[in-house]
Amino acid sequence: MPYVSAARYGKDNVRVLKVTRDAATGVQHVTEMTVCCLLEGDIDTSYTEANNSVVVATDSIKNTTFIIAKQHPVTPPELFASILGSHFVEKYSHIHVAHVTVVTHRWVRMDVDGKPHPHSFIKDAGETRNVEARVGRKDGIALTSAIVGLTVLKSTGSAFHGFVRDEFTTLAETWDRILSTDVDASWKWKMFADAKAVEESVPKFDKAWETARNITLKLFAEDDSASVQNTMYKMCEQILDAVPDTDSVAYSLPNKHNFELDLSWHNGLMNTGKDAEVYVPQTSPNGLIKCEVSRS
Repeated sequence: MPYVSAARYGKDNVRVLKVTRDAATGVQHVTEMTVCCLLEGDIDTSYTEANNSVVVATDSIKNTTFIIAKQHPVTPPELFASILGSHFVEKYSHIHVAHVTVVTHRWVRMDVDGKPHPHSFIKDAGETRNVEARVGRKDGIALTSAIVGLTVLKSTGSAFHGFVRDEFTTLAETWDRILSTDVDASWKWKMFADAKAVEESVPKFDKAWETARNITLKLFAEDDSASVQNTMYKMCEQILDAVPDTDSVAYSLPNKHNFELDLSWHNGLMNTGKDAEVYVPQTSPNGLIKCEVSRS
């Protein structure tokens, strides 16, 4: 007899822009988010029996997201995700788990004549600050924070040699190469009992994000990298040391290849090895290296 072994539903791609204003100074702040909220619970009959009486409409989920954003802080995103998820499990007795993902887009305050402008911003379109919250009626709140889409490149200080060589290998060993990647780094927090416990930890979230970002950038720039694998392990290790309330840290780093270009066909123009200056950025295929490091 078939049965529903897993089900969740909700609203995705809810776009929210919140402006907060300091009347005393005239300084304003903007926060742009893309929110996904999915619900689990006693909803099987909506699938098996067409019983919509157990369905909180996805349009209602969207409206709730806007209302919670109006009534509560949206920063740090860990707090907003926890408050939003908690609303659904507290409001509806048949909803037992809410999964909330918040993608915060980066708006950077504009400098005009060397001074930060009070209400004008520039969008950093690549990097986002992401949060995933699992809010459960019985087991509390699990939070994962992340840096996504931070694109970095260094033109030296990276090597890759000593790897397996066999009849399938054409890649040459290198002691000096360009290293570029789109950083996807995440860290899982220890469990929180409820939204109040998350609120009490608010100062930790921004600090952890800044610490993880700074460690990522510093190690990427300064590490004499023997491999992406070894460099990302060092990043995980340092974040675990610096942010004691985390259980694990994970990285996913695609290798954005930039290949040397042989131009010797044009009047003997040398552009490989020590003479390489012009490279060709590649899109695919690309290496993808992942690692998760947990506390022992």
